[in-house]
Amino acid sequence: MAKPRAEKSPAERRVLPMDLHVSDRLTDETGEYEVIGRPYTTNAGKNAHVRVKRVDNAEITMIRTYAAHERIAVKRAGA
Repeated sequence: MAKPRAEKSPAERRVLPMDLHVSDRLTDETGEYEVIGRPYTTNAGKNAHVRVKRVDNAEITMIRTYAAHERIAVKRAGA
């Protein structure tokens, strides 16, 4: 039996961390973030890091770390 797909907005996509682009937006339980730097990997390509800033407060920037194989829900600026 197939699993039902989760509801998502039309502009939302699920991409691998290395496919993130500058100006993509990520949302999680701590808020909404905008990608401000290209992703890079460590640990023989197993971890991906990306520099982001808070949308509501541009002074807050951080580096988010993801497993390279997990998909992330993003909103593309051009979509």
